[in-house]
Amino acid sequence: MALRMWASSTANALRVSSTVSRTNFSLSRCFSTVLEGLKYASSHEWVKHEGSVATIGITDHAQDHLGEVVFVDLPDTGTSVSHGSSFGAVESVKATSDINSPISGEIVEVNTKLSETPGLINSSPYEDGWMIKVKPSSPSELESLMGAKEYTKLCDEEEIH
Repeated sequence: MALRMWASSTANALRVSSTVSRTNFSLSRCFSTVLEGLKYASSHEWVKHEGSVATIGITDHAQDHLGEVVFVDLPDTGTSVSHGSSFGAVESVKATSDINSPISGEIVEVNTKLSETPGLINSSPYEDGWMIKVKPSSPSELESLMGAKEYTKLCDEEEIH
């Protein structure tokens, strides 16, 4: 009993989810923020679909693993992106990583603030750090992406391995 209480209070202090029952105890290892209402790709990009436009960025998990972002290379408005293909790159103090598009479509807006302040990806990956807005050409591709629960499970599995 004391172990369960300690584990539960530790999980609360670390902001991880915990489930306690008489026969089962589990902790979520994904310390990154995962938002409900977004769709996630296994390559760690997120999509927020509103009306005829989908906003795309990299997840909190991705930016955390990259470290301090120092440069972002994004395409121009009007460029077409394809599901699973690279549309840009993020350079951090640790590495340079391609950014893959979780959906196909035409770019209708690019976050130009990132060229002057790439650190917005670290400080606000789901709000100020968004990368591109796309008019989806195949909205059904959104259905193949993960919800928050599935993405959290993916992050947990990566942390274990």
